[in-house]
Amino acid sequence: MTTLFEPDIVRYGCSCGALKPIHRLYFCRHCLKIRCVYCVYHEVDAHYCSNCQENSAATDARLKKNRCPTCYDCPSCLSNVSTRLTPVTGPSPDNPNISVARKAYYRSCGFCRWSSRDAGLPDQFVASRGWPEPETPEAARVTTLVDHYKMVAAVEEKERQERERKSYAPRRSYLNFSDKFGLAAILARKRPGASPLTSLTSGTRGRDEQAIIASIQQALAPSEAIEEVEKLPNEIFTEAPDLNCITTMMQRLAHPEFQPAITSKLLPRHKHLLVKRSLRCRTCEHNVCKPEYNPSSIKFKIQLAAFYMVPEIRIVKCIAPKRQDDGTDVDGKLVILLVNPTQHQMKVHFLPLPTAEEEEEEREREQEEKRREYEALQLQKAEEMSGPASISSSGPSSLTLSVPLQGKMATIKFPEGLQVANVVADPILPSSMVLLSARDDAAEFDDSSDSHGFNDDPLVVVWRKTNKVSLRMGLQSRKDKDGKPLSNENGHVGFIMQYEYLKTLTSVDLKEVQKVTLKVKVYLNLSKAESK
Repeated sequence: MTTLFEPDIVRYGCSCGALKPIHRLYFCRHCLKIRCVYCVYHEVDAHYCSNCQENSAATDARLKKNRCPTCYDCPSCLSNVSTRLTPVTGPSPDNPNISVARKAYYRSCGFCRWSSRDAGLPDQFVASRGWPEPETPEAARVTTLVDHYKMVAAVEEKERQERERKSYAPRRSYLNFSDKFGLAAILARKRPGASPLTSLTSGTRGRDEQAIIASIQQALAPSEAIEEVEKLPNEIFTEAPDLNCITTMMQRLAHPEFQPAITSKLLPRHKHLLVKRSLRCRTCEHNVCKPEYNPSSIKFKIQLAAFYMVPEIRIVKCIAPKRQDDGTDVDGKLVILLVNPTQHQMKVHFLPLPTAEEEEEEREREQEEKRREYEALQLQKAEEMSGPASISSSGPSSLTLSVPLQGKMATIKFPEGLQVANVVADPILPSSMVLLSARDDAAEFDDSSDSHGFNDDPLVVVWRKTNKVSLRMGLQSRKDKDGKPLSNENGHVGFIMQYEYLKTLTSVDLKEVQKVTLKVKVYLNLSKAESK
């Protein structure tokens, strides 16, 4: 139960250096690397409402400010608001002199009993339409600012495209084409330093945009500070406040446009839309997680979670190393549980953590491999565009890495607290390999074949059952410069777990599955594991 209730006890090292529990990691089957949320692209697949389960297009969701047009949230407790039916007696629409019974609808919360009648909203005779929408006092000002910045962004984008077009224009002689296309006259009429919007190619469109920009800038009046503010009412100083009628901070922040101070001015809000997102590996750009499009479905088209392919480690018992009163050091004990989640047999080895110099060499080796892959990719693209004849003269040395890479060598930023683990003890790792059986759900009910065919070391293996093996390790505390053991408070013990992965994803050249040896860093929190 370590994974479910104590996720921070056992953490795995991602390929980017972040430390995460196994249920928050993904495994890319193409590049055979462990990926966390910082190593994947997040792509929005669909917008949907969690109440009515209706899908919305991205453009519609943007226009409706990512809110559902039919569902509402309670302004008091932020729960779902339902529509209630009540019979009312009123004049007939055809003959006002005759009273008839009609159906009226109002909004009501089933949790806190808030209703639209508390806010003074009249009942409606249509269930889904006709509800009044409050108008924001600053709506005109915000609309003007948005239009202004949209126009400024459009002008800057056009200027950038014009500069790129000029910089990438082919160097050709215009003398041969001046008579045919009239380019000499166009170049003669162009004034130096003129804006791209006033060029001859844009025509009247550029003048219209300049006129729109001028009109918007005239409408943008700068905000002015005033000294006179609205005075507080006298009831604040003479009467005791009723806390039941004053809104809380959560209720006010749920209405950022109005921020009502009293509960009678609370109005229902349209429910926020949720999204279904897919995750894509930054290196190979393959999906590691892709949900179903249907909002009511909880299944996934692709779900490459790490706990489906990486052996899971759970802590059974932990006694941290400590120093006694007489000055002698006592080694600790650690009992862990290994679980094989795959459908094939797996071999597991345990290795010590590398030193700082070895980690730096490994990092430089990975950067060099990525640089070679990028250069090969650029050569391939250049051959496709211009042919092999033009590439032979320049060679691979002419390609430089001046442009920032988007997926291959992009720098991933993540919180520093997830990157460094305070290692205070070294485990006494077993020298022999540990064999894990394949996962078999039916074997959970068969105790007759638990240890058949395995020659386990009794000093290392505590017990074995189906795809689970319990191992025993010793712990030796690290010492500081004065020879004192390091404190176990928020301390970790770490090692490298080397396991075999059956690569079932075949290619054109390789038509058979093959076994690949992979490594992952594992860190155990001693302070939390001992108090568990």
